[in-house]
Amino acid sequence: MNRMMQQFRVIAVAVGLLLSGTFAFAEDAGMSSPVAVVEQTAAELQRSLNGRQDYYAQNASELYALIDKILLPSFDVEYAGKMVLGKTHWRAASAAQRDRFIEAFYDFLIKTYAKGILEFDQENLVVVPEARFSKDGRKAMVMTELLVKSDDDVRINYAVRQSDERWKIYDVRIDGVSYIQNYRNQFDAEISAQGIDAVIERLELEADKEAGQPLLETEAT
Repeated sequence: MNRMMQQFRVIAVAVGLLLSGTFAFAEDAGMSSPVAVVEQTAAELQRSLNGRQDYYAQNASELYALIDKILLPSFDVEYAGKMVLGKTHWRAASAAQRDRFIEAFYDFLIKTYAKGILEFDQENLVVVPEARFSKDGRKAMVMTELLVKSDDDVRINYAVRQSDERWKIYDVRIDGVSYIQNYRNQFDAEISAQGIDAVIERLELEADKEAGQPLLETEAT
């Protein structure tokens, strides 16, 4: 149980940083490198949370609003949603279904992983100073390690891409496992069996359910 809780916290921290991964752009969109995006994001996130974790834990709606305010203008929601659905389901979906899926998935991520932001401590994040670029230079992978107490360090790599002359984080890979690929595999089976509308409705229900849960849980002794 403790192991499962630890794994969830690692994922929550990683995706929480992904969700907040647009702080750097508003201040220095044209000059930020992929590594700078992650480093500046971590620093700004730490400043925003400093001394306010307990407050946001008791005021989840304000935490969701904070994430939404800084995320929505810069996060490439459509690109991430398109990758999660995959070419087949994306092409088969109507424009209305695409829009509804993207909105539902975005809200699901925020409600599910916002608690990871409350667990974040910049001192535990080590960023490798050199990113790995794609051949065309428009995508890159930023490598980091998360130092976890009483456990092995976790490799967390952030995939970034150029969009509107900015570097944007769109995927997170934890010990080599992509969150986009993970959800794509899950949704592919569901959509094939039940249809995209059923998946959208499930995401909406789970987001609503998650919003009713406390952000910080106490471990059983």
